[in-house]
Amino acid sequence: MSAKHSSKLAQPVSSSRGFDKELAELEALAESVRAGPAPDAATIEHLRKALAHRNNFLVAKAAKLVADAEVFALLPEVLAAFDRFFIDAEKTDPQCWAKNALSKALVKLEHRQKDAYLRGLRHHQLEPVWGGSSDTAGALRGTCTHALVDCPGISDAELLTILLEPLVDTDKTVRMEAARAIGQVGGVSAALLLRLRALLGKDEPEVLGAVYSSLLAVEGERAIPLVASYLEEGDDLAAEAAFALADMRTPEALGALLARLRAGADTWFGSVLLSAIALTRLPEALDFLIALIARDAFEAPAAIEAIGRIAPNTELRARVEQAVEQAGSPRLRQAFRQHLPAVPE
Repeated sequence: MSAKHSSKLAQPVSSSRGFDKELAELEALAESVRAGPAPDAATIEHLRKALAHRNNFLVAKAAKLVADAEVFALLPEVLAAFDRFFIDAEKTDPQCWAKNALSKALVKLEHRQKDAYLRGLRHHQLEPVWGGSSDTAGALRGTCTHALVDCPGISDAELLTILLEPLVDTDKTVRMEAARAIGQVGGVSAALLLRLRALLGKDEPEVLGAVYSSLLAVEGERAIPLVASYLEEGDDLAAEAAFALADMRTPEALGALLARLRAGADTWFGSVLLSAIALTRLPEALDFLIALIARDAFEAPAAIEAIGRIAPNTELRARVEQAVEQAGSPRLRQAFRQHLPAVPE
């Protein structure tokens, strides 16, 4: 079950142990870590040896345990293992299991030196699949992209230049992480870069949704007209724009959502807008939805569902119930029972 590995690698301390035995021991350690007490010296030593193992799956398991338990003393071993699995990477670390877990451990252990993350950011690992090859390092690049934002010694201009590469990565997840990272950098340059990316379009909705959210986080109200313009088509991209606006939870963002709803939408996009309106959690948004219910408007069932999705408190549920009774509609009573069932006492 263990992967083939390069002869260039030094023999690890635990190479004589069988895979099954080592895995069982790591699983037992995981149970111990989940139980709560801080790892003792024997556990830390076991993890130290496991990080030196040649098998990438076992190292990935050990790295996750180190991260979960926040064993800061093992940061040097995590960093050494991370570097080791870039050597003959396709053979020593198929599927990037080790490097993925190790990069997350580095972040959790607050490693802030940029070199490790730059190496991960630029790593592509093509592995054979049916009919060709596939890059298995996307998740690694995504983790390292976001981690660079917290590294000292990089100016905002340099960092934004570095983040241009993942922003056009072949992997969707990496592009999303790049958009979020640029938003964290903040400032005028980041805002301009995000505006340009939004205007260029031509990407998957989830990626552009991350761009919209980051732009709104950086520019605030000034970005609302641009993001709201993408509501027009009523498609998947419009849905991403709607939820990005909802996350602002401001009257101005709510106004953009209400304006688009009043302009007319099909059943699917209407329900998206109602969900986004509910997610703002603003009093005026909830008043609007309850008014729809009370007058038994066409959108009333979808309004009930939208409120149900935000896990309403007892007071809000009672307001919805009162509106349903005021409407006196069997279809609304059914929607109420479906989306806001009574909570057992």
